[in-house]
Amino acid sequence: MPDNDNVVTFRRFDPENYRWDGVELEEYKQHRGERPGEAWRDITRQVIAGRFGEPCSFRLRYFEVGPGGHSSLEKHQHIHVVMTLRGEGKVIVGDDVYETRPFDVIYVPPMTPHQFVNDGDEPYGFLCIVDGDRDKPQPVSSEELERLRSNPATAAVMRVYES
Repeated sequence: MPDNDNVVTFRRFDPENYRWDGVELEEYKQHRGERPGEAWRDITRQVIAGRFGEPCSFRLRYFEVGPGGHSSLEKHQHIHVVMTLRGEGKVIVGDDVYETRPFDVIYVPPMTPHQFVNDGDEPYGFLCIVDGDRDKPQPVSSEELERLRSNPATAAVMRVYES
Protein backbone atom coordinates (compact mmCIF):
# COMPACT_ATOMS: atom_id res chain seq x y z
CA MET A 1 0.00 0.00 0.00
CA PRO A 2 1.49 3.39 -0.98
CA ASP A 3 2.44 5.91 1.68
CA ASN A 4 0.27 8.94 0.79
CA ASP A 5 2.33 11.17 3.07
CA ASN A 6 5.15 10.89 0.54
CA VAL A 7 3.15 11.34 -2.67
CA VAL A 8 4.81 13.80 -5.02
CA THR A 9 2.95 15.31 -7.93
CA PHE A 10 4.37 17.75 -10.43
CA ARG A 11 2.28 19.62 -12.96
CA ARG A 12 4.11 21.63 -15.63
CA PHE A 13 2.35 24.92 -16.44
CA ASP A 14 1.80 25.99 -20.05
CA PRO A 15 1.65 29.82 -19.95
CA GLU A 16 0.39 30.03 -23.53
CA ASN A 17 -2.82 28.15 -22.71
CA TYR A 18 -3.06 28.53 -18.92
CA ARG A 19 -3.16 24.76 -18.53
CA TRP A 20 -1.33 22.29 -16.33
CA ASP A 21 -0.04 18.96 -17.69
CA GLY A 22 -2.23 16.04 -16.68
CA VAL A 23 -5.05 18.25 -15.42
CA GLU A 24 -8.43 17.93 -17.09
CA LEU A 25 -10.18 21.06 -18.32
CA GLU A 26 -13.74 20.83 -16.96
CA GLU A 27 -16.94 22.79 -17.19
CA TYR A 28 -17.42 25.07 -14.19
CA LYS A 29 -20.37 22.99 -12.96
CA GLN A 30 -22.47 20.10 -14.20
CA HIS A 31 -25.73 21.91 -13.44
CA ARG A 32 -26.65 25.38 -14.72
CA GLY A 33 -29.40 25.95 -12.17
CA GLU A 34 -32.92 27.20 -12.49
CA ARG A 35 -33.23 29.61 -9.58
CA PRO A 36 -32.03 33.24 -9.68
CA GLY A 37 -28.27 33.39 -9.27
CA GLU A 38 -27.58 29.77 -10.22
CA ALA A 39 -26.84 30.51 -13.88
CA TRP A 40 -23.26 30.88 -15.08
CA ARG A 41 -21.56 31.65 -18.37
CA ASP A 42 -18.23 30.95 -20.11
CA ILE A 43 -16.19 29.59 -17.20
CA THR A 44 -13.93 26.53 -16.89
CA ARG A 45 -12.25 24.76 -14.00
CA GLN A 46 -9.02 22.82 -13.49
CA VAL A 47 -8.36 21.00 -10.21
CA ILE A 48 -4.59 21.35 -9.84
CA ALA A 49 -4.01 19.78 -6.41
CA GLY A 50 -5.97 17.71 -3.95
CA ARG A 51 -7.37 15.27 -6.47
CA PHE A 52 -4.28 13.22 -7.32
CA GLY A 53 -3.69 11.36 -4.04
CA GLU A 54 -1.90 14.16 -2.23
CA PRO A 55 -2.55 13.96 1.52
CA CYS A 56 -3.99 17.46 1.76
CA SER A 57 -7.30 18.60 3.18
CA PHE A 58 -7.84 21.22 0.50
CA ARG A 59 -8.32 21.59 -3.25
CA LEU A 60 -6.38 24.04 -5.38
CA ARG A 61 -8.40 24.95 -8.45
CA TYR A 62 -7.93 27.33 -11.36
CA PHE A 63 -11.00 28.97 -12.88
CA GLU A 64 -10.99 30.95 -16.09
CA VAL A 65 -13.84 33.26 -16.98
CA GLY A 66 -14.12 34.34 -20.62
CA PRO A 67 -15.05 37.87 -21.67
CA GLY A 68 -18.64 38.53 -20.62
CA GLY A 69 -18.65 35.40 -18.44
CA HIS A 70 -19.46 34.93 -14.78
CA SER A 71 -19.81 32.37 -12.03
CA SER A 72 -23.07 31.66 -10.27
CA LEU A 73 -24.13 33.89 -7.39
CA GLU A 74 -23.94 31.54 -4.40
CA LYS A 75 -22.79 30.89 -0.85
CA HIS A 76 -21.27 27.97 1.08
CA GLN A 77 -20.40 26.86 4.60
CA HIS A 78 -16.73 26.61 3.57
CA ILE A 79 -14.34 29.48 2.92
CA HIS A 80 -12.54 30.40 -0.30
CA VAL A 81 -9.13 32.00 -0.71
CA VAL A 82 -8.83 33.39 -4.22
CA MET A 83 -5.81 34.84 -6.06
CA THR A 84 -6.16 36.45 -9.47
CA LEU A 85 -3.54 35.17 -11.92
CA ARG A 86 -4.70 36.45 -15.28
CA GLY A 87 -6.58 39.51 -16.47
CA GLU A 88 -8.92 41.57 -14.37
CA GLY A 89 -12.27 40.76 -12.86
CA LYS A 90 -14.93 41.98 -10.51
CA VAL A 91 -15.82 39.98 -7.42
CA ILE A 92 -18.94 40.45 -5.38
CA VAL A 93 -18.40 39.38 -1.78
CA GLY A 94 -21.37 40.17 0.44
CA ASP A 95 -22.37 43.79 -0.11
CA ASP A 96 -19.05 44.84 -1.66
CA VAL A 97 -17.48 44.70 -5.12
CA TYR A 98 -13.73 44.28 -5.58
CA GLU A 99 -11.88 44.92 -8.83
CA THR A 100 -9.03 42.41 -8.97
CA ARG A 101 -5.90 42.14 -11.06
CA PRO A 102 -3.00 39.64 -11.03
CA PHE A 103 -1.79 38.59 -7.60
CA ASP A 104 -4.61 40.27 -5.66
CA VAL A 105 -5.97 37.94 -2.99
CA ILE A 106 -9.50 37.88 -1.60
CA TYR A 107 -10.95 35.83 1.27
CA VAL A 108 -14.60 34.80 0.98
CA PRO A 109 -16.10 34.06 4.43
CA PRO A 110 -18.61 31.26 5.08
CA MET A 111 -22.22 31.82 3.99
CA THR A 112 -21.34 35.04 2.17
CA PRO A 113 -22.91 35.56 -1.27
CA HIS A 114 -20.21 35.82 -3.94
CA GLN A 115 -19.86 35.97 -7.71
CA PHE A 116 -16.92 36.35 -10.13
CA VAL A 117 -17.57 38.51 -13.21
CA ASN A 118 -15.48 39.29 -16.28
CA ASP A 119 -16.58 42.56 -17.90
CA GLY A 120 -13.34 42.85 -19.87
CA ASP A 121 -12.16 41.72 -23.29
CA GLU A 122 -9.49 39.28 -22.05
CA PRO A 123 -9.75 36.06 -20.00
CA TYR A 124 -9.95 36.46 -16.22
CA GLY A 125 -8.30 33.59 -14.35
CA PHE A 126 -7.90 32.89 -10.66
CA LEU A 127 -6.69 30.24 -8.25
CA CYS A 128 -9.22 29.19 -5.63
CA ILE A 129 -8.40 27.18 -2.51
CA VAL A 130 -11.28 25.42 -0.74
CA ASP A 131 -11.71 22.56 1.72
CA GLY A 132 -11.35 19.14 0.11
CA ASP A 133 -14.47 18.01 1.97
CA ARG A 134 -16.96 20.80 1.47
CA ASP A 135 -20.65 21.55 1.13
CA LYS A 136 -22.45 22.09 -2.15
CA PRO A 137 -23.22 25.63 -3.34
CA GLN A 138 -26.40 27.17 -1.99
CA PRO A 139 -28.39 29.77 -3.89
CA VAL A 140 -28.79 33.15 -2.26
CA SER A 141 -32.06 33.68 -0.43
CA SER A 142 -34.71 36.00 -1.84
CA GLU A 143 -33.84 38.48 0.95
CA GLU A 144 -30.13 38.39 0.03
CA LEU A 145 -30.97 38.78 -3.65
CA GLU A 146 -33.17 41.79 -2.94
CA ARG A 147 -30.46 43.35 -0.75
CA LEU A 148 -27.87 42.91 -3.53
CA ARG A 149 -30.27 44.33 -6.12
CA SER A 150 -30.97 47.39 -3.97
CA ASN A 151 -27.24 48.11 -3.55
CA PRO A 152 -26.06 50.17 -6.58
CA ALA A 153 -22.50 48.74 -6.40
CA THR A 154 -23.52 45.07 -6.45
CA ALA A 155 -26.51 45.61 -8.77
CA ALA A 156 -24.22 47.09 -11.45
CA VAL A 157 -21.97 43.99 -11.47
CA MET A 158 -24.18 41.05 -10.53
CA ARG A 159 -25.35 38.64 -13.21
CA VAL A 160 -28.67 37.02 -12.34
CA TYR A 161 -31.12 35.60 -14.85
CA GLU A 162 -34.73 34.77 -14.07
CA SER A 163 -36.48 31.94 -15.89
